[in-house]
Amino acid sequence: MSKQKLGYSCSSCNSFFSKWSGICPKCQEWNTLQEDVYIPPEKTRFESHRPNENRPELIHEIKAEEKERVQTNIQVVDRLLGGGVVEGSLILVGGDPGIGKSTLMLQLAESFSVQKKTVLYISGEESKEQAAMRAKRLGIRTDKIYIFSETLFSEIKKAVDLIKPDLLIIDSVQIVYKGDLPSLPGSVTQVKEIAMEAMHIAKGQKITTFLIGHVTKSGELAGPRVLEHIVDTVLDFEGDREHGYRILRSTKNRFGPTDEIALFQMGAKGLKEVLNPSEAFLKERIRDIAGSVIIPTMEGSSAFLVEVQALVAPTNFSTSSRKSTGLDQNRMSLLLAVLEKRVGYAFQSVDVFVSVAGGMKITEPAADLGILLSIASSFSKRAINADTIVIGEVGLTGEVRSVSRIESRLKEAVHMGFRYAVIPKKNMLGLSDSITKHLTIYGVELVEEAIGQLLSRKGGTSTIQTKKVDYAGTTSTTST
Repeated sequence: MSKQKLGYSCSSCNSFFSKWSGICPKCQEWNTLQEDVYIPPEKTRFESHRPNENRPELIHEIKAEEKERVQTNIQVVDRLLGGGVVEGSLILVGGDPGIGKSTLMLQLAESFSVQKKTVLYISGEESKEQAAMRAKRLGIRTDKIYIFSETLFSEIKKAVDLIKPDLLIIDSVQIVYKGDLPSLPGSVTQVKEIAMEAMHIAKGQKITTFLIGHVTKSGELAGPRVLEHIVDTVLDFEGDREHGYRILRSTKNRFGPTDEIALFQMGAKGLKEVLNPSEAFLKERIRDIAGSVIIPTMEGSSAFLVEVQALVAPTNFSTSSRKSTGLDQNRMSLLLAVLEKRVGYAFQSVDVFVSVAGGMKITEPAADLGILLSIASSFSKRAINADTIVIGEVGLTGEVRSVSRIESRLKEAVHMGFRYAVIPKKNMLGLSDSITKHLTIYGVELVEEAIGQLLSRKGGTSTIQTKKVDYAGTTSTTST
């Protein structure tokens, strides 16, 4: 056996060092060195996993066939994975504690079970009884689902050889360990070795394998970065536990798209797929209220509508407050600066709060104009017409820049019954008749134009009907 060395491994770049330091000398990341054991690789280490015959071949001589996929019967998950789960693939699912990872895995196990496929669920964090109680509470049909409460990988391997499952779920990869390694479970070496062993099981025996992974405080997957390189697919399970919605997002997929999402709603019986996200996010919306704007946002090939809410209120302190939920704080500060410099609004003596309703997160610049107008609406106490959607990226000089996938965004607005749209002027070219006959579209080049279209300011009038809202809640209608 090769000589083992005690030292420190970097969880980011997987480099090994004999001494600890606050910053990794190789990748320059802070606080990533963890105590670990280095084991030099041996030539015969994975000999049993190697195919009998392997030689270089010309690409045009290789018989490449589409991988067989298994439908999960969860429509949004099948779309996310590119048409179903690929047989023999290795999939990593990460997310915050309590977000619903184990619940999702049990529901996936049920979808395999009803198709007469055998499932082996490795529960490293719960006893068999606890896992069985969870399945019963969720109403999971467990005819072909085996639960094995074990953390020693050699025992897990024996169970796999005995049961020969079609689906293997390991919950979680940070808990399982190899007994021949002296390092602790969850260490860089242990996680890497478990992932490698799981990969050889998946590929060698054509067993679809899911690994559940923990995340750090910053939201990144815990463990070495090499873990994400080993697996075929990486899925991030996101959401605010205070809200009922959960988002499953693909960040890596060797067999499908990497820009799709699946939306779920958490309930007493587990996760329920949401087929119409726009309807879900807008169902509790209050119409004709200042500070509310509807924005079409893209997630992969899907467009859906979300509500952005802003509240501008007088401050009681010498320093005003700026806070945001669901969007980048720095981006909000930039838009406030544009409003002050290009439009003439003054925010020195007011607090500004901006939130994306429903617990969603928006990162794309196409939401800039909607965020800016929600702030302007609250500041002027004038509600934007409730049947209006807003799209556009905002530059520092106040220009409204064009955005991608404009037709998909507008079609979703038409589908949800909206009548008006304010978009970048350059996106006006080439819009199809199916959109223009249902939507009255206004193209703008500057933020001042957008405010003129939607809000009455400095004695002017708006093009689209608006409502003046006072703090007592009464309204008055204004239009040209």
